[in-house]
Amino acid sequence: MAKKDLGDIGLIGLAVMGENLALNFESKGFRVAVFNRTTSKVDAFINGRAKGKNFIGAHSLQELCQNLKTPRKIIMMVMAGKPVDEQMDALMPFCEAGDIFIDGGNSEFQDSNRRQKYCEGKGFLFIGTGVSGGEEGALKGPSIMPGGSPAAWPHVKELFQRISAKVADSVPCCEWVGAGGAGHYVKTVHNGIEYGDIQLIGEAYFLMKKLLGLDNEKLHAIFEEWNKGDLDSYLIEITRDILGKKDDEDSSKYTLDLILDTAGQKGTGKWTAISALDLGQPVTLIGEAVFARCLSAAKDARVRSSKLLEGPAESSEFKNSKDQKAIIEAIRQALYASKLVSYAQGFVLIKAASEEYKWNIDYGSVALMWRGGCIIRSTFLGEIKKAFEKNKELENLLLDNFFLKKIADCQKGWRQVISIAALNGIAVPAMGAALAYYDGLRTESGPANLLQAQRDYFGAHTYQRIDRPRDKFFHTNWTGRGGTTSSTTYNR
Repeated sequence: MAKKDLGDIGLIGLAVMGENLALNFESKGFRVAVFNRTTSKVDAFINGRAKGKNFIGAHSLQELCQNLKTPRKIIMMVMAGKPVDEQMDALMPFCEAGDIFIDGGNSEFQDSNRRQKYCEGKGFLFIGTGVSGGEEGALKGPSIMPGGSPAAWPHVKELFQRISAKVADSVPCCEWVGAGGAGHYVKTVHNGIEYGDIQLIGEAYFLMKKLLGLDNEKLHAIFEEWNKGDLDSYLIEITRDILGKKDDEDSSKYTLDLILDTAGQKGTGKWTAISALDLGQPVTLIGEAVFARCLSAAKDARVRSSKLLEGPAESSEFKNSKDQKAIIEAIRQALYASKLVSYAQGFVLIKAASEEYKWNIDYGSVALMWRGGCIIRSTFLGEIKKAFEKNKELENLLLDNFFLKKIADCQKGWRQVISIAALNGIAVPAMGAALAYYDGLRTESGPANLLQAQRDYFGAHTYQRIDRPRDKFFHTNWTGRGGTTSSTTYNR
């Protein structure tokens, strides 16, 4: 076979994301070799959506590898976990030193750390890349977050950047993140922020529905208006569309009203929360969003509890209020301010991980990668990029001038909404967590002195003093019955 007939990239796994990514690569001028464990899917694809296009259908891994230019670049769109390891091991006998294995699924970043070392130990290169944007993004241009073996990046840079989403001046939403699991870590935090965004929007929706009694038609109009301003984003846009969708089986009803209120999850939000705990970072909003999904899944328990647990009597005060417009604006402010906190927490976490794992991540570059193609793309991501361009060592986005002003503008409505929700028995865990974090962050002296005294009282865990150097620790014999021996001091 002449070299020009060989594939530029191989792709394994023709499910929704894999199939659409393959079509994206081909549409940008690349020849793509495809394989699927169930080979009938290869034939269906080649004779269906890929018919007449620049594809090579392979019925074995050996055939796939034989049809690729070297160094071979093979992207695996398979289930995260053990299947990725098994797929790489199965490929290795048909590959040679310098070939590149690319995991494009939602893998845990520690697995990508391990896989880079494993592949390099056998003479291969490894990339673990986050791919965000869902089915449409995969086909038309996703946000791509690659990390792994640095030597692999020059070989895939053109491939990835050409298929990625583009923002102003055709800048690709794809750039090298860092070694090891850096790419998958950034994708994990992206998904954690996505959890938070979705929960916040749900809380805003429920407040307007429950508190103000607004129907889907009015809510559709509100979200349409919100999408023209500060809240302009993919998730606000699709929420608008969802609120306007009538049911296919009964056009007198809205599809949304027929959906059971139990939320599923695939684990990336949980991974974000676990990593935040491991690194000692207060990513409270994402944690609450994960727990809110867990509580939603306890539907039967909620139905039983709703009949037994008392709350405030349902009020029609706001449903009949002449000030509904002002309350809707306050809810918008609460949503926007909480979203800013969510992104701020996410970047604090990425910063902590980058320092812990020596990844040297460019935070402005991450914001740019999220600016287009991905699920959390929002107008203000451009402002996040600017913030890190002005100050690469920025401690927290909330301290940037843009964020300072926006939070100040929204603060009155934000606090009003949290108060109204509490007084009317409407749970807003993510909005509440965002405000608690904001107030905690701006509190110079909090109650943790008492907490440390309690820990020292019952466990001799020691404490620091405001009148002594920070590197000195002390223990008090609180009862007069204890000795002078204290516990080892440690954090996390």
